Amino acid sequence: MRKIMGESTNRESAVGSPARHPVTRFPMGVRCVALWSVLMLVYFPAIVFAQSSCPGIHVKIPNIRNNAGSVACALFESPAGFPTEFLHSATNIMMIKIRDSQARCNFLDIPPGTYALAVIHDENMDGKLATNFLGVPTEGYGFSSGAKATMSAPSFEAASFSYSGQNLDLTIRLNY
Repeated sequence: MRKIMGESTNRESAVGSPARHPVTRFPMGVRCVALWSVLMLVYFPAIVFAQSSCPGIHVKIPNIRNNAGSVACALFESPAGFPTEFLHSATNIMMIKIRDSQARCNFLDIPPGTYALAVIHDENMDGKLATNFLGVPTEGYGFSSGAKATMSAPSFEAASFSYSGQNLDLTIRLNY
C-alpha cells in the first residue's frame, strides 16, 4: 500500500508543479565525441581547402642536409641583384625553420608576372650563402626552373617562371 500511496503522491506533485521536460543525460565521453564531431564538420572545409583559398607561389624544399639554421627563400621579379643580393633586391624574402629535413615557403598575394626564386640553407644563420676560400658554396642552394650554377650563379632568365596569379606549386632541391 505504501507503494501505491507513494506513486499517487508523486503523480499529484508532478501535476501540481510547472511542466518539466525530461533531461536525457549522456556520459561525458559521448558528449565530447559529439562536440568534436560537430566542430570538425564545421571546420572541415576550411582545413581541407585552406591552401586553395589563398592563391600564391608554394615552394617545397625537400631533402635538406640537416635541421641546423633555416632556409631563406627569395622571390625576384627582375634580374637586378639576382641571386646574390637577395637581402637588398628580392621582392619577397622568407626565413623558414627546417622541420624533418624539409621546409616550405608560401608567397601569398603575389600579382601575376615573371619571377625567379633563389633558396639557400643558411646553416650558420648569418643571412648569406657561406663559401670557402675559393668562393665555392659550403651551404645548400637552389633555384627555380631547375637552373644550375656552373662556374657562377645562373641568370634570372635561366631561373625565371611565369606566374598566373593562381596556385603554383614548385619544388626546389638544394645542391650542397
